[in-house]
Amino acid sequence: MLRPDVKNSFLALGFVVLTSLTGGMLTACSTNSQTQNETPKPTAIDASTQQHHNHSMAMDLGPADANYDLRFIDAMIMHHQGAVDMANVAQQKSKRKEIKQLATNIIKAQNQEISQMKQWRTAWYPKAGDQPMAYDATMGHMMAMSSEQQQGMMMSQDLGNADAEFDLRFINAMIPHHEGAVVMAQDALQKSQHQEIKNLAQAIIKAQEGEIKEMKQWRTTWYKK
Repeated sequence: MLRPDVKNSFLALGFVVLTSLTGGMLTACSTNSQTQNETPKPTAIDASTQQHHNHSMAMDLGPADANYDLRFIDAMIMHHQGAVDMANVAQQKSKRKEIKQLATNIIKAQNQEISQMKQWRTAWYPKAGDQPMAYDATMGHMMAMSSEQQQGMMMSQDLGNADAEFDLRFINAMIPHHEGAVVMAQDALQKSQHQEIKNLAQAIIKAQEGEIKEMKQWRTTWYKK
């Protein structure tokens, strides 16, 4: 019942952070966070909060101009790769068949979508080059994605050891990760100039909203959270 508010808050956070922080401040923030949290083992809550912050800084895809779909493709490829990376870890470390099956589904679906988006990128933007592109809200134009933006877009994180709370950390990482993909897909439905992108966006929303619901149910059942 709180999903609309959550989405609105997520979008608002992305806008505020994007328009108020510079790359230098992001680096300082990241450095400070690492200094304060010297213990390498992540906590489910802290990791999720940090990923919200980093992803919000990277996710503004800009206006519906001629290069919007290029930026969407580059952002979603990076985002999907982060999900695939974490799903690969979950296949190795989770002891629950439900998590292993979800991880398998994520890897299969998102690798296929990555491959499709790469084909579109080559066909539609043959002169784009290999560097992923992003929209700089401060400068008001497109530029190459910085390493900080790439990491923020991937939202991948160290899920820690295969202990009793591994699945909780995976769930708490993957829910906001999926929510980020849904937000970008909804943006693409409004701004994309290619029907192929709009069809992909609809598929992402349907699949990932279903998985979000499933993970929230598991979290309640398994961890009473």
